[in-house]
Amino acid sequence: MNNIKAIFMKQILDTVKNKTVLIQFLMFPVMVIIMENTVKIDDMPEHFFVKLFAVMFVGMAPLTCMSAIIAEEKEKNTLRALMMSNVKPWQYIISVGLYIFIICMVGTAVFAVLGGYSGAELARFILSMISGIILSEVIGAVIGIFSRNQMAATSLTIPIMMVFAFVPMLSMFNESIRKVAGIIYSQQISDLINGIGSSEVSVKSIIVIAVNFLIGIVLFALAYKKKGLE
Repeated sequence: MNNIKAIFMKQILDTVKNKTVLIQFLMFPVMVIIMENTVKIDDMPEHFFVKLFAVMFVGMAPLTCMSAIIAEEKEKNTLRALMMSNVKPWQYIISVGLYIFIICMVGTAVFAVLGGYSGAELARFILSMISGIILSEVIGAVIGIFSRNQMAATSLTIPIMMVFAFVPMLSMFNESIRKVAGIIYSQQISDLINGIGSSEVSVKSIIVIAVNFLIGIVLFALAYKKKGLE
């Protein structure tokens, strides 16, 4: 617990200095505050920007931050120093993952307040966001482990992040994209959030998210077995 706490505190200090990671946490919550209070269009669905940016936040922030943090630590050899200081790999992964999760949940709280969710609707929204954040963290960890440095991590992260963050938005305007996007977790999270108050939880959404999570865990296990954290 001492190791996990120490790494957790280290990540807080590093985030303050790392503007790239800090922007990922702040960008979408700030944007949704601005858009929800300034943009009013006739016939626009209620809290349209909350639902849109919440899904983009899930597909982008935890994924890019997880991969960037691990890749940066590897490039600067601080990760190796941690391993030599009796920090176990699982302690490092848990502490970084927990840190990103907590910060992302702060952003989730902003979306929930602006969306006016309460009761069962609030529970559904939060659970949908939690599943997406954890899945994105797993994928980000896979990218970070596979990457030799930050540049390599960025080149891998950008196209993957764009799929998970922007495809659900594009599927709102194109039925063909929507049919293909149904196999990715961010699309199902988008469906769950957009269906709050008007539809029951889809079994398909739960199955797709579970399958995506299983694939992510398998990829993480393979990446860790091949590359490790050193």
